[in-house]
Amino acid sequence: MNGEARRALVASPTPAARAAEERLRAAYDFVPLEQANMIVALGGDGFMLQTLHSMLESRRILPIFGMNLGTVGFLMNEWRLERLDQRMQSAKPFKVTPLRMTVDTVDGERFSIPAINEVSLLRETRQTARLEVQVNGRTVLPDLVCDGVLVATPAGSTAYNLSAHGPILPLGSGLVALTPISPFRPRRWRGAILPENTTILFTVLDPVKRPVSAVADQREVRDVARVEVGIDRAIPLTLLFDPEHTLDDRIAAEQFIA
Repeated sequence: MNGEARRALVASPTPAARAAEERLRAAYDFVPLEQANMIVALGGDGFMLQTLHSMLESRRILPIFGMNLGTVGFLMNEWRLERLDQRMQSAKPFKVTPLRMTVDTVDGERFSIPAINEVSLLRETRQTARLEVQVNGRTVLPDLVCDGVLVATPAGSTAYNLSAHGPILPLGSGLVALTPISPFRPRRWRGAILPENTTILFTVLDPVKRPVSAVADQREVRDVARVEVGIDRAIPLTLLFDPEHTLDDRIAAEQFIA
């Protein structure tokens, strides 16, 4: 990273993250968030997503160097107090392009919400969901009966998508994963890999008897009628990683974990 570094420091409310925050503030200089040109974030993947979404809402997008004080920390670097200046100067930037979910509810409300990992449609009751799936205006699945379905970015392909037996996508592949969750019909359909410029439209076929919710990362809209999902190129995000432990290396390594 070149130029003058004006770092802000943010931390999740967990005891471990707060303790690490105190140690960093005692050892390094930080500026208020509104004066910063980069952010150091302490926590886990959930806190990183929360921080990224806060930037998307404010439209003030800054590079983020995360350090893991959570559980998995897939989007984070290793926590270390030492050599923060050198680590940030040599950090490798990765662009992450979020999805945007546009939702129409049964009651006629409309919501537009970004998603960094995935957009998921999930049944709300014990009744399975019934969905029509269109890709770029063409109906590819006229009646998908399932517990749900999701669209994942490469950065999110190792999260919920992987748990649902979806494919791992290399960063920079220009692809998204369309993955069913417990499909009942058609039984043999296991999902699709699509170009990232694809527009996917889900229509809920029986929204009263079989209600469906739509979730963009951690934000949920209930009782949806239609959900359109596509890449939002207007707001790319930048994550900073140590050169020896980068996001594309992690994504590749996940493919060999039993």
